[in-house]
Amino acid sequence: MREHGESVISITELPPRDSTGYVDLRSYAAVGDGRTVALIAHDGSVDWYPLPNIDSPPVFARLLDSANGGAFELRPEGEYDVTRSYLPGTNVLRTTYTTPTGKATVTDSLNTGKSGRLPWGEFARRIDGVEGEVTFTWRVAPGTRLNRVSPWADLAPQCPLLRVGDVTLGVIGCADDEVTTDTRSVSGRLTVEPNEHRLVALVSTRHEPLPCPDPKYITDGIERTIKYWESWSQELHYDGPWSGEVLRSALALKFLTHSHAGSIAAAATTSLPENPQGGKNWDYRYAWVRDAAYTLHALIRFGEREEVHNAVSWLLRVIRKQGPNPEVFSTLEGDTPTDEKEVDAPGWRNIGPVVEGNRVGGQLQLGVYGDLFEMVELYLEGGNVIDEPTARLLGDVADRTCDVWHRRDAGIWELTEDRHYTSSKMGCWHALDCAVNLAEAGQLEGQVKRWRSERDEIKKWVNKHCWSDDRQSYVWYAGSDELDASVLLHAMTGFDTGDRMSRTIDAVREDLGDGPLLYRYAGMDKEEGAFVACSYWLVAALAEVGRKDEAERLMAQLVPLANDVGLYAEMIQPGDLAFLGNLPQGLSHLALMTAALTLVERY
Repeated sequence: MREHGESVISITELPPRDSTGYVDLRSYAAVGDGRTVALIAHDGSVDWYPLPNIDSPPVFARLLDSANGGAFELRPEGEYDVTRSYLPGTNVLRTTYTTPTGKATVTDSLNTGKSGRLPWGEFARRIDGVEGEVTFTWRVAPGTRLNRVSPWADLAPQCPLLRVGDVTLGVIGCADDEVTTDTRSVSGRLTVEPNEHRLVALVSTRHEPLPCPDPKYITDGIERTIKYWESWSQELHYDGPWSGEVLRSALALKFLTHSHAGSIAAAATTSLPENPQGGKNWDYRYAWVRDAAYTLHALIRFGEREEVHNAVSWLLRVIRKQGPNPEVFSTLEGDTPTDEKEVDAPGWRNIGPVVEGNRVGGQLQLGVYGDLFEMVELYLEGGNVIDEPTARLLGDVADRTCDVWHRRDAGIWELTEDRHYTSSKMGCWHALDCAVNLAEAGQLEGQVKRWRSERDEIKKWVNKHCWSDDRQSYVWYAGSDELDASVLLHAMTGFDTGDRMSRTIDAVREDLGDGPLLYRYAGMDKEEGAFVACSYWLVAALAEVGRKDEAERLMAQLVPLANDVGLYAEMIQPGDLAFLGNLPQGLSHLALMTAALTLVERY
């Protein structure tokens, strides 16, 4: 697979770090190891690094607190130009710095072990001389973990140590450099010439002894990690159009996957604003049933097996624990999330609040039933089998869907006002349609006659109450004349791929569109950026209703809107194309993959 094409905004066009210490969100590349994710700005600063897990408090959090958040800095002295990309087929980042005196590269890797994830954290930064001579400065300065602790430094015999509450960091590879240690940081200076290699690495543990590997072991770990990612990428079977973008999205989803549990985080961050004025700041370091189902949809179509089984098993364990009324999301370990609370930090560019936890726990979101059943159906279509207790639970969930589809709910957008949202009803239709299909295939037992009857009743209800002759469109919710882009998802579920869905596409584009981008639902153009996933759902919906040429043209407009390394945030602001919301955002990348796969499969 080729790598992604050029972004519409190159890294050279990004403004430098502003006077308050923040950079544009487009500046961030990400590296991950199956347990956590680090964000690296284009100036070489690691501004976000939770330890030991993606949902742990960050040891570097300049992203949300430039004064006290902390960072791991590495950059050339003086002026420099920068280009960067992931090594093909990997989540290992290579940045090239060109200075007046020479050229050098920095390779950033969260290293894996010989048999998968290491039992400790290992963040390797290898500096390679290419031309001339380049001098770098580096500084490891942990923050307060969002005002939880006060870090301190200790120059131990093995290596410089940094204590950050219950996390210990060791700085490896700097023994021969000019190293300075103060009470809270370790810093240094190094110079590389052609074919010369240097290393600055961090090893980390929490509540455990700290290994201090030989620098050569860590350097070898970079090559091992590259091979690991290359091997994983080679298992994905897709060679259609936009193959580079599809692969990059799959790799982004891979580092959002918690390798131990099998869960998939919605995003790597918390509290990045959806609105430049603030107020819409959420914590997305949780696992949503919806996102898990969409991820599996894509990976199953790729022919991936191990990741799929791990994720299905995790999701079904969570559902079994919760019973026929599943929560819409959980922690990465499958527990009930904590309530949302504000943290004493200013937020990105001082746009707060900074929050941990999520307020939507306990909401009724009827679409979760369709998401769950789609995941199971796709898994079984791949030649797999579910166990009897799970089959009985799914029968109970189908019965529950028959009972609750009449109710108002919070909808896919997790709103505070319960309504008869159209996409929620369509999700219930999809759940029962899948249940009927599974029963007819001998995979599920239960009240099939009832499931079939209620499925058909839902479709009649939607066509009567959620279609507007005046708008010539499915509407946002029953009785409304406003529109919602999430309805487009149900061209893919098969609820409607005919004339009504085609007309809905036109109405949604007219009302919610801004160039190639779509807002989520009516009124959002005044409150937030355009939602990246919605635009790719539009591509897939166009393909499903037979409008191939339009779908391909739209896809070609959307793909370059990623940043220079092919990553997406949750939202893009039409006009200046600034990123908004948490990043990397799994749903954005999932939607891109779904759009590309749908185009290939339909044509």
